[in-house]
Amino acid sequence: MLAKRLPTILPPLDLYEALDTTKIHSVAGKLSASDSLMTIRPFRSPHHTISDVALVGGGTNPQPGEISLAHNGVLFLDELPEFKRSVLEVMRQPLEERRVTISRAKSTVNYPASFMLVASMNPCPCGYFNHPEKECICAPGVVQKYLSKISGPLLDRIDLHVEVTPVNFNELSSERLSEKSKEIRERVTEARNIQIIRFEDKEEVFCNAQMSPNMVRNICRISDTGQILLKQAMEKLGLSARAYDRILKVSRTIADLAGTDEILLEHLAEAIHYRSLDRDGWAG
Repeated sequence: MLAKRLPTILPPLDLYEALDTTKIHSVAGKLSASDSLMTIRPFRSPHHTISDVALVGGGTNPQPGEISLAHNGVLFLDELPEFKRSVLEVMRQPLEERRVTISRAKSTVNYPASFMLVASMNPCPCGYFNHPEKECICAPGVVQKYLSKISGPLLDRIDLHVEVTPVNFNELSSERLSEKSKEIRERVTEARNIQIIRFEDKEEVFCNAQMSPNMVRNICRISDTGQILLKQAMEKLGLSARAYDRILKVSRTIADLAGTDEILLEHLAEAIHYRSLDRDGWAG
């Protein structure tokens, strides 16, 4: 449910994005005769039995796969460990380069693949590992084996790792009104406008996630106290250079959402907190 709400809080498609998205769906034959231009961000949710060719694209006449059909939108992978390892690993390059190259004997085709990857998974096969009330019944080593289906390099490429705790009955039955998607979208749009202005002189860079490592060091500057905090997190969690860059990008985005020019200590701490799967002992 949360994943399906994501397109509703993302900024509306601009004309360039709408044309780009429409072209891909038209090439794939996914565009109905009544749709002249796509105006809603795509949301793709393939089944876990999908093949690597169906995910990244291919065929005798190379067609775009799910990652390209999710361009400028959201790709949702439910029950991530249930996907074949080979299917997950082919996403590494597209996640980095935001495009996929399909080579065949007759031709080579480049398809854009700038999508937001959202994945969900249980903490273990029985679903109760780290549960606050119920006890996990999985045999020793089963939890580690289950979680190891997701490789470290793939996790490195995911910016936010969030453990979702069970919701109790009182919260489910509460009539308290929560924040509307429309209100959240306004904040997201304001932050995205800040980023558009920031990168107006950069080609093919429109948001913080697309920054190169050199740009990260110039734009995502942190205080001396922040440097100490980040160093401690890097050493304790054993984070990679890629995770270092992603923490800075996320902290810059949190600062944009808060409307501040500088990355404050609380923004950096929140970004580090989102690397929960890097913690020692998470897998038992």
